[in-house]
Amino acid sequence: MAGHGTEEHPHGADRLCEAGDRVYSRAVRRGRVARTDAEPVPCLLELALLHPDPDDMDWLVPTSPQEVMTRLLRGLHDEVSASQRRVGSAVAAFEWYAGLGGPQRAPAAGEGAAIRVLDGPSRIQAALDAATEACTTEVLTVQPGGIRREHELSEGLHRALELRGRGVRMRDLYNHVARHGQGLLNYLELMGDTVEARTLDEVIDRLMLFDRTVAFVPANADRTMALELRHPALVSYLVTVFERLWRLAIPLTAPLPDPRVEGVSHREQSIAALLAEGHQDAVIAERLGISVRTCRAHIARLSETLGAASRTQLGVRIAQVGLDRPPEEAAPGRTPAVPSQGPVPVAPADASAPTPAPGAAPAPAPDRAPASGGAPGRESPTAL
Repeated sequence: MAGHGTEEHPHGADRLCEAGDRVYSRAVRRGRVARTDAEPVPCLLELALLHPDPDDMDWLVPTSPQEVMTRLLRGLHDEVSASQRRVGSAVAAFEWYAGLGGPQRAPAAGEGAAIRVLDGPSRIQAALDAATEACTTEVLTVQPGGIRREHELSEGLHRALELRGRGVRMRDLYNHVARHGQGLLNYLELMGDTVEARTLDEVIDRLMLFDRTVAFVPANADRTMALELRHPALVSYLVTVFERLWRLAIPLTAPLPDPRVEGVSHREQSIAALLAEGHQDAVIAERLGISVRTCRAHIARLSETLGAASRTQLGVRIAQVGLDRPPEEAAPGRTPAVPSQGPVPVAPADASAPTPAPGAAPAPAPDRAPASGGAPGRESPTAL
């Protein structure tokens, strides 16, 4: 019987294991069971559901179900009584502590904790729905990642339409790559002048602000947890961050600036600046909202355009033509003939998938946001 103790049957008489249920049921029906039949389920003896037959020790007889039920109810009553005593003690103790404090400010209607952790998609969804329902003037969002697929946008459409119906204005920030998604264009056409969208090379992580009083940000990498922020100083700070990014961003209806170097696209300019900072391909792809494959294709094209045969040479050429700074930071027409400093530390290609050699650059693949988990609908303009 070794190895079949209570550790393998961690239950009480009110929730028997499957084997224990079979043996105890048989004992109740027949009046007794052989001791050998009960050896695999010692829990029945430990819980006093079976006990030896005084007339024949090779057999076990069941404790009557009525007696077991009485015993269980008595135990539950004792547990409830103990819990009530603990509640009374806690109330008495903290009533005394409460009397030590100064005047307490009564919370305003609907006011909750300054910072609340939302664990799981359902709680996030419920909190967003509540914020949407309470919103009366403005929603600000930052939506990182790549192209928005139509089915992802549609999952948060009901909230957007509800806000539009109440005259709430919305402003959304996206990566430049989102411009190429037909789903986003369809969404903005449907929403009309209620929604204004702008784009940047890079944006911060997902952010949603309702009436400048409550904000939602992800709390983990796969966005299965979120923070609901109501602290005025925190919310004000996030509003300031959004407004400064908004001022730098380009309206979705306006074209991107002309390339500073002939043959180098706006996105390749952004990639060049990040390469000059020493970032790996995967990091660059995530920051710009494109796939790693697309990123490497752009790097290959950039190498070909600048006539670089290696990553080291590409770093030198990036500095020489003035692409070592983000497009927004460089002065128009800055194309020095020689580098103003030493070679730029361009990150080497990932060993798992080297950049194609110049002259054999593949065409950039369609952009896609980096895959990640999270709550359903988190890619939509009104979902984390």
